[in-house]
Amino acid sequence: MSEAQKTAERQDAGPSTVTGVDRFFRITERGSTFGREIRGGFATFFTMAYILVLNPLILGSAKDKFGEQLDPVQLTTATALVAAVMTIVMGVGGNLPLALAAGLGLNAVVAFQLAPLMSWDDAMGLIVLEGLLICVLVVTGLREAVMHAIPQQLKQAISVGIGLFIALIGFVDAGFVTRIPDAANTTVPVQLGNTGTLAGWPMLVFCVGVLLTVGLLARKVRGAILVSIVTMTVVALVINAVADVETWGLTTPEWPDRIVDAPDFGLLGQFSLFGAFGQVGVVTVVLLVFTLVLSDFFDTMGTVVGVSAEAGLLDEDGKVPGLGKVLLIDGAAAVAGGAASASSATSYIESAAGVGEGARTGFANLVTGSLFGLALFLTPLLTIVPLQAAAPALVAVGFLMMTQVKHIEWDRYEIAVPAFLTIAVMPFTYSITNGIGAGFLAYVLVKTVLGRAKEVHWLLWGASALFLVYFAIDPIEQLLGV
Repeated sequence: MSEAQKTAERQDAGPSTVTGVDRFFRITERGSTFGREIRGGFATFFTMAYILVLNPLILGSAKDKFGEQLDPVQLTTATALVAAVMTIVMGVGGNLPLALAAGLGLNAVVAFQLAPLMSWDDAMGLIVLEGLLICVLVVTGLREAVMHAIPQQLKQAISVGIGLFIALIGFVDAGFVTRIPDAANTTVPVQLGNTGTLAGWPMLVFCVGVLLTVGLLARKVRGAILVSIVTMTVVALVINAVADVETWGLTTPEWPDRIVDAPDFGLLGQFSLFGAFGQVGVVTVVLLVFTLVLSDFFDTMGTVVGVSAEAGLLDEDGKVPGLGKVLLIDGAAAVAGGAASASSATSYIESAAGVGEGARTGFANLVTGSLFGLALFLTPLLTIVPLQAAAPALVAVGFLMMTQVKHIEWDRYEIAVPAFLTIAVMPFTYSITNGIGAGFLAYVLVKTVLGRAKEVHWLLWGASALFLVYFAIDPIEQLLGV
């Protein structure tokens, strides 16, 4: 934002009675008004409210090591509660128009990477540990060291890989892509639909939903993802009422007996802080927590800087005001998300929508957080969304994350090879951890063979050594007789 635009905004802000609330949030000082903050709070909520549907969809569709699934109603309550509380805490403590909720990508790690190896309680305990570790990194000042350890383009490759992984999850959850049974005796592992073709009303809902979502995104419609989910849910409700649909899968779109209901807090506190160590071992736990920290920490840094820059809040050195406090709150949000079984909560880039409506302070977060609080009582309405109406959003999010691929220098082998392996291995092995590990090891290897090993940060050497043990754990255990 240019200085001329900032000046014009302050002039347009008009007179404002300076109250205690105004002074606390520095509303007038930042050239805003209560009206703008309120509009911004609403805009942010409506652009990220899709998480109230997608988080229960992703977590609720997965099973843990023991075949247990989380209750969608309880997941919706947990998701809304964490988003409400931590968004308000960020507003009051960080004074930035930066909302928080369960992170897409992070919840995929929990559902498809952690849960199959352990119980849900153990998986959520790792989320709590991840959040505590982020807080320690912030307090000790190690965040700068971690930031500089991973090459920027490798971070972007990680985001791209997660994007493809999320898109694949969307295709699979909707039934657009299915696994070919082993009995088919074919070398092709997946296929289109259940029989190699697309059939049925639910599949039509998904396909139209994808087209609608990408169309709205192309038109730059605010809240495009949420608009698509709501629209296709209404379409699914009508189809289910008039057509003979054999099955919709996990969720059947039927109008509930009541729209408002008391929230179900049954998942709160259901976590085991150290249970994972007994399930998968110390090395694997360290790698899993490292993956969570990596995904959460760097996404947060990019989001905080990006939203603050859009709001014109960076200082003369390009730094975010009170960054340490903001990052500490974000780390605490991860802890809260794990403790509530809602997965790790993090800052949302959709907060830029609120900034676009004029929000410049944490007062906007009070509005956004209150709306999430209201959603606690609308769980019956939120849990009628079928997979086929929500999954197009995962495909769209995958596309949005994929756009970062343009920043990777594909003509430089020391970047291109690790980036490619990171991006490819994630969806092809259905594992974010595997993708990051492959990328790290390839980066260290290529740098070494090019005679530039000294350019590799020592933290990256250490992480690569852990990943080497991770990938070779079976032969190592055999050699040690474990």
